[in-house]
Amino acid sequence: MSAADLQARLDAIVDRMRAAEDWGAVADYIPELARVPLRQFAIAVAPAEGGVAAAGDADVPFSIQSVSKIFALAIALGRAGDQLWNRVGREPSGSAFNSIVQLEHEQGRPRNPFINAGAIVTTDEILKGRAPRDALAEILGFVRAAAEDDDIYINDRVAQSENHHGHRNYALAHFLRAFDNLANAPELVLGTYFHQCAIEMTTRQLALAGRFLVGAPGLPRLVSTARIRRLNALMLTCGQYDGSGEFAFRVGLPAKSGVGGGILAIVPGRASVAVFSPGLDGYGNSLLGTVAMEQLARQMDWSVF
Repeated sequence: MSAADLQARLDAIVDRMRAAEDWGAVADYIPELARVPLRQFAIAVAPAEGGVAAAGDADVPFSIQSVSKIFALAIALGRAGDQLWNRVGREPSGSAFNSIVQLEHEQGRPRNPFINAGAIVTTDEILKGRAPRDALAEILGFVRAAAEDDDIYINDRVAQSENHHGHRNYALAHFLRAFDNLANAPELVLGTYFHQCAIEMTTRQLALAGRFLVGAPGLPRLVSTARIRRLNALMLTCGQYDGSGEFAFRVGLPAKSGVGGGILAIVPGRASVAVFSPGLDGYGNSLLGTVAMEQLARQMDWSVF
């Protein structure tokens, strides 16, 4: 497909999304995210052969939130290797992403690295033996290297907002500590974790940053081919929290969402796709972002199945 044809499809998707009646609801439990204007939509595709096509509000920065977990997981696996799986599982949760009951029931070993408890363990692994500023510098540096763009920063207001209202995450961290699955103090881990989630990117930058997971020649090679496959597998089965099965059924691509309204999806060997719309569905995933991903995947015949 030509670049012009792809651009036309993205423009048409933006027009359809902007005409939607239901935009979902912003994540109002984080005050800074509650202030984000609801009626925004963007989509961007970074094909393996190079370049990027984007439409809508593709240059509006937003907090990537849990999309950051895929970058943090790649770093943690690079540091700990498969030993990380002794601390966190690889199975879909079937529960809310911030469930305390599930963590207690499973004796402090989170079900997967993309629910909040699992991501806290992943961040703790990156923190081992180093200062929080150094761990954050590594995470931010990895994201910048993946996007090949140094104009990516952390929104301190969002990080502080999460820290001041992150009582449930503090509860999860203390549960992890009680089960001896947290090496650092909860305050240190969560301070790093909240800043990691507050990384701010545009939809265009996010699509470019996802190229390291596409696994095609000429793209940023930050992890091994074997690890790319495993990261994509986890995104497919766990990347949309307890809506992962529905997303796999409708879209058929590995993807990771965030409550900031972003979704990063990977078409193995073909492209990286990002969408942004801050209104969420009941699972905490972007409502219109999911609809747009489904439409694009069908039009392009993109699916891992």
